[in-house]
Amino acid sequence: MASESSFDIVSEFDRQELVNAIDIALREITNRFDLKDSKSTIELGEEEITVNSVDEYKLNAVVEILFAKAIKRNLSAKIFDRQKVEPAASSRAKQVIKLRQGLTSDQCRELNKIIREKFKKVKTQIQGDTLRISDKSKDSLQDVIVFVRGLEFESSLQCTNYR
Repeated sequence: MASESSFDIVSEFDRQELVNAIDIALREITNRFDLKDSKSTIELGEEEITVNSVDEYKLNAVVEILFAKAIKRNLSAKIFDRQKVEPAASSRAKQVIKLRQGLTSDQCRELNKIIREKFKKVKTQIQGDTLRISDKSKDSLQDVIVFVRGLEFESSLQCTNYR
């Protein structure tokens, strides 16, 4: 009798790659002519990034550099949730960018529904902030993986723990 194979659908990112992208962005900011004297900063917190600059124009330039460096390091742009630009001390501009990690229960249910409509024979199971897909046929699981990777979803999706 064939055993069941499975994999998990998660939404996560490599934190070390994000740290590297921030370091590279800070180096570029200190070397760029138009941003050299802006004293722009990028600070990484537990669940957000805080960007601080002289004005909103330069702040947007710093954020765009950060996003470009993150994308080059294979981080999805969907992990960033830009908040409103706020005034900071001494007429500077500040923006908080929240980091999205993990699927909410609503996102898991929506993803579950999408997969169940397309692939009727696979078994799906919501486990906290992950969605486990299982089936006896490895070929059907491979089809689900290809489908999920091509799916336009509000969060970044990865397929992990394939067994």
